[in-house]
Amino acid sequence: MAERVLQPAAKRLCCRPGYGSTCRPGQRLGGSLCGGPGSGHGGSSKSRSPETLLDIAARRVAEKWPFQRVEERFERIPEPVQRRIVYWSFPRSEREICMYSSFNAGGEESAAGGESTDETRLPFRRGIALLESGCVDNVLQVGFHLSGTVTEPAVGAEPEQVCSVAISFDRCKITSVTCGCGNKDIFYCAHVVALSLYRVRRPEQVKLHLPISETLFQMNRDQLQKLLQYLISVHHTQVLPTAQRLADEILSQNSQINQVHGAPDPTAGASVDDENCWHLDEEQVQEQVKVFLSQGGYHGSGKQLNLLFSKVREMLKMRDSNGARMLTLITEQFMADPRLALWRQQGTSMTDKYRQLWDELGALWMCIVLNPHCKREQKASWLRQLKKWNGVDVCPLEDGNHGSELPNLTNALPQGAHGNQDSASRPHRTVFTRAIEACDLHWQDTHLQHIISDDLYTNYCYHEHTENTLFDVRGWPLWHEHVPTACARVDALRSHGYPQEALRLAIAIVNTLRRQQQKQLELFRNHRKDVLHKGVTSITNLEGWVGHPLDPIGTLFNTLMDTGRGDEDTSHCTFLDFSAGSSRHSELLFPSARRFLEDGESYLALAVETALMGLGQQRVMPDGLYAQEKVCRNEEQLMAKLQEVELDDTLVKIFRKQAVFLLEGGPYSGLGELVYRESVPMHTFAKYLFTSLLPHDAELAYKIALRAMRLPVLESSASVSSDLTRPHHLVSVVPNRYPRWFTLSHIETQQCELASTMLTAAKGDARRLETVLESIQKSIHSSSHIFKLAQDAFKIATLMDTLPDITLLKVSLELGLQVMRMTLSTLNWRRREMVRWLVTCATEVGVYALDSIMQSWFTLFTPTEATSLVASSVMSNSSVVRLRLDGHQQENLAGSARTLALQCAMKDPQNCALSALTLCEKDHMAFETAYQIVLDAAATGMSYTQLFIIARYMEHRGYPLRAYKLATLALAHLNLSYNQDTHPAINDVLWACALAHSLGRSELAAVVPLVVKSVKCATVLSDILRRCTLSSPGAAPLHARRNASKMLSLDKAPLRQLLDATIGAYINTTHSRLTHISPRHYSEFIEFLSKARETFLMAQDGHLQFTQFIDNLKQIYKGKKKLMMLVRERFG
Repeated sequence: MAERVLQPAAKRLCCRPGYGSTCRPGQRLGGSLCGGPGSGHGGSSKSRSPETLLDIAARRVAEKWPFQRVEERFERIPEPVQRRIVYWSFPRSEREICMYSSFNAGGEESAAGGESTDETRLPFRRGIALLESGCVDNVLQVGFHLSGTVTEPAVGAEPEQVCSVAISFDRCKITSVTCGCGNKDIFYCAHVVALSLYRVRRPEQVKLHLPISETLFQMNRDQLQKLLQYLISVHHTQVLPTAQRLADEILSQNSQINQVHGAPDPTAGASVDDENCWHLDEEQVQEQVKVFLSQGGYHGSGKQLNLLFSKVREMLKMRDSNGARMLTLITEQFMADPRLALWRQQGTSMTDKYRQLWDELGALWMCIVLNPHCKREQKASWLRQLKKWNGVDVCPLEDGNHGSELPNLTNALPQGAHGNQDSASRPHRTVFTRAIEACDLHWQDTHLQHIISDDLYTNYCYHEHTENTLFDVRGWPLWHEHVPTACARVDALRSHGYPQEALRLAIAIVNTLRRQQQKQLELFRNHRKDVLHKGVTSITNLEGWVGHPLDPIGTLFNTLMDTGRGDEDTSHCTFLDFSAGSSRHSELLFPSARRFLEDGESYLALAVETALMGLGQQRVMPDGLYAQEKVCRNEEQLMAKLQEVELDDTLVKIFRKQAVFLLEGGPYSGLGELVYRESVPMHTFAKYLFTSLLPHDAELAYKIALRAMRLPVLESSASVSSDLTRPHHLVSVVPNRYPRWFTLSHIETQQCELASTMLTAAKGDARRLETVLESIQKSIHSSSHIFKLAQDAFKIATLMDTLPDITLLKVSLELGLQVMRMTLSTLNWRRREMVRWLVTCATEVGVYALDSIMQSWFTLFTPTEATSLVASSVMSNSSVVRLRLDGHQQENLAGSARTLALQCAMKDPQNCALSALTLCEKDHMAFETAYQIVLDAAATGMSYTQLFIIARYMEHRGYPLRAYKLATLALAHLNLSYNQDTHPAINDVLWACALAHSLGRSELAAVVPLVVKSVKCATVLSDILRRCTLSSPGAAPLHARRNASKMLSLDKAPLRQLLDATIGAYINTTHSRLTHISPRHYSEFIEFLSKARETFLMAQDGHLQFTQFIDNLKQIYKGKKKLMMLVRERFG
């Protein structure tokens, strides 16, 4: 018998009040092999006898009863009965051992971070290898304790290692493990796996003894003393101190050890109060989660955390209480993550991957609290813990956005306690809020229990046609509940290993959604005229199913698809039995649920239809960046799964049926005739529908795609308004808020892809192309996306292996023209590329298209673009060759280009005059007109730089007098101060003076006053002066029309005026530089004076003037002694 005191686990106190009643003093009870006669498991015999009643009873007792209760219940337990109970108490399935020694069932996961995929290094696989290679030895089972040694073979420089392994077990669960390898991990090491599997696979080779206390009860005093002394002798270094301490306590009458009856026995099995669960190293779970979180998503930590979540789901499916225990440990580490406080303090959001981990955490807690066989006390404990976490300031919000107004989880059920809570007083919803609300849900509804547990639950006589009727017209059961909540029940059933029940409920939910869809369609048809007359609508569902935190559509889809593919693992599944409060084992026959499918319908077809209903639901775009990204991500994930399904005739019928529903569904459909301004767009979904339906029903496919092209949020409020009343129950209230669509760029890209898909499909069909073009021009508001569509259409129309599709080319051109109009008055860094592309496209279309864009250039291009890019490209030889124009056509096109050039020059002479002159070179009248435009603009708006450029062009084209005229106009606009000796216009000034000098004395005489007035820089003036004295005016060979004349005198006009201005400039510049001169510039200043002397000496009295100038400097600046000393040394 056993008596309970506070002792370590698996070491309950054992004694024997009836000692001697069955055994003589001194009698020894030998051991026997586990797999004796009637073992019924693990034997090697090919023929198996029926199990004995003893084995059947012992197995059931071993699974359910702690051994202490067996001892307390029966005063005398025969030894064979004890042996069979002890034998059957060890786990018999390898699946649990695998679950606790690898991340995934079967140990098929990759190493952390994907660094290695060698499965032989995983604990479970390595354990099997060790077992099969004969590395397990000395296996001994004493009561509920298994021990043995496992030899790790030598590998490379690593020597052979012998590990001592000890395993305690109770009620078919391993309750504790120890191994000499010192393993520090969440899961069991390979050595524990090897020993466990040895016991599972080879029970006949394991010698079994009853608990050690039973053996000790058989011994007399001499035998006990001998046993103790031998034990101390063999292990004296480890045991002797403890043995002496215990001996001292036993000999002391008042010691604590003498106050209790019996002594602990680690092999005696579990006590009544011991929790029956598999061994889980809580400390290692916490430590590893902490490490993964500290890595911040690097080194595969996100993958490792997701694998831990998968492990929790695996435990839940196995009905293992460690699932909730492990999730609690994970959650505690998540809540303790220091980054939460840091992000809150800095006002920054967490990373997307980290946010997804929190979502999975919340979803797992939903599954746990919705366990259909969860005890009330257990649920209350979880609720307290969830509320504690929920109350922490740094607890992440459900949608990452403050002020969420999503409806309460249970507000659709009368059993919900918070259903009528006022939204204004509702607190922020955290990732745990839904799990907290789910604690109010129960499974006691009679209708729900029948749906889940009965394949024959129908009512063909049920004729109630209310909104929440329990059966449809076929008599099939329906389940009316807040859809995400109902689907959370399905997920919970699947997660806890009830796939058949989950399937039944999923089918009932889908049939309910079908019925609701039909009712909504009928309702809208009855009020369609009124709604369309008003031209307004509102959202009918604030909480969309796709992108929802509970992923209801994904849950239904996966449940049905996994059943259809046969992916559900039913090896550990049972039927729910609510009436008995327990579960009864039965083979699952999934085809039974087919009773509630249409004729010829499959689970796959039902899954596809469910996905189509969810994706097509009209729903409001949620607040917040993360919530909006989640909508897009979930939509793409669901459609990726749909695209894996190969369409057959049955599925095509479903697509057609749902397409019609979506087109005619009014405010309930995202593809209805009117949509609320902020409803989630349908572009991605419509693209999938379009490509799926196109081979089977092109007309319907285009209707869907064209309807989905709209993007009301970017349209004016006048065209798409919202009605926040509830006429005929068609609309519902949505909070007024300024739309902040963080994913708008992605949405516009999807809209563009839908349009591109339609353009590609419509190639060769003029009517379709025209319709698609109109839709693009009406619905797409981004110039960059329209430009992309124009480019796509151009590429499709001009594929190398086919003749150009002229209709599609025209569509491309029209889109390009729209882009030009949209970007004409805005800054766009791609504008130059767009203009060049448009000219290329128009060239492909034909000469009339080029002529057209030049005729209407002012609505498409800036004057600069029109002359420098458009007209010049049209006039190029490559365009003429490409268009294969005859002489008449070339002249007409050139005439249009010259007209364009002159118009641009009139509008923007500063930037277009030179281009206009270039384009008009071959037409005398046009060239003269362009030149006159330049002259007219020179006096008003043109800068000296532009005039100099045109003047040089004129000289280059052989018009020196016109060049001279323009140069004088440019000089009149120029102003060079004394210190601008590096001004970019200096070369132009020197060129203008050289031009005037080459033309003759009179031209030079006219230019010199302009130079003197505009240029104050002494070095520039001296340079001009020297150049004018090198040759006589008009002597340049380029202008041989003038006879060479005598060299100009510096004492006469026009050079005398230039010389005086140069000397004056040197004097003024000298005084200006001396005002702020520093010692490091002294040598530079002396060189400047040397250049000034050269200019002074060009005058007849220059020497005297320079001497007086230096003397004045010495007198005025005598305070600058060092500088004046340098002046004296150089100039006297």
